[in-house]
Amino acid sequence: MIATSTFAHPAQRAGSGTLRTLTLAGPAGKLESILNQGDPSARYAALICHPHPSGGGTMHNKVVYHAMKTLNAPEFGLEWPVLRFNFRGTGLSEGEHDGTAEIGDVRAALCWLESEFNLPIVVVGFSFGAAMALLACCGLSGSSVRALAALGLPTRTNNREYHYSFLSHCTTPKLFLSGACDQFATPADLEQLAATTAEPKKLVLLPRADHFFNGQLKAMQNELAGWLKEQLT
Repeated sequence: MIATSTFAHPAQRAGSGTLRTLTLAGPAGKLESILNQGDPSARYAALICHPHPSGGGTMHNKVVYHAMKTLNAPEFGLEWPVLRFNFRGTGLSEGEHDGTAEIGDVRAALCWLESEFNLPIVVVGFSFGAAMALLACCGLSGSSVRALAALGLPTRTNNREYHYSFLSHCTTPKLFLSGACDQFATPADLEQLAATTAEPKKLVLLPRADHFFNGQLKAMQNELAGWLKEQLT
């Protein structure tokens, strides 16, 4: 079992509510983290996983931030507590980037959320973070994860192909939300992936959107919020 002790710093006010900066205990050392506090009566808690650090991905990435706002800000009607963290070797997080072992970082963050809130959990990942979130959560025994949203899920990059055959047995509700012009996954790739994925699932390809949802962040937020409300509220 991964230790889930934390070191909390004084809360601050930020755009979508009160922030707590945290240090979580991960399998490769401390994980730098931020919690956006939610409504005290929230029915769910959420975790968001950031894109690949080799491309500058951190928990402050703009897609990650806008996804957090969707789950946390009052205007979207959810107001859940949302945890973001830096993968090992990113920012102030200890350890070294591995490319697969980050699955353990996701599970450490999940353990902390479960212990802190005792609520069902929604997990959202963007790009590399989406791949790690799916790998970490699908088939996890005794998991409190109730829904998975994969934003900009990659199927191929310059030096790696991603395979998701395990999704054929993953019965957790899943949203695949990508741009129709995504540089790292063609519509055909994503349609094939969705076709071989267990129900319940939904694939949404936003017209004109690229991998980073440039100019389409609001559309991404609306699709994400709408799907979560359909699934969970």
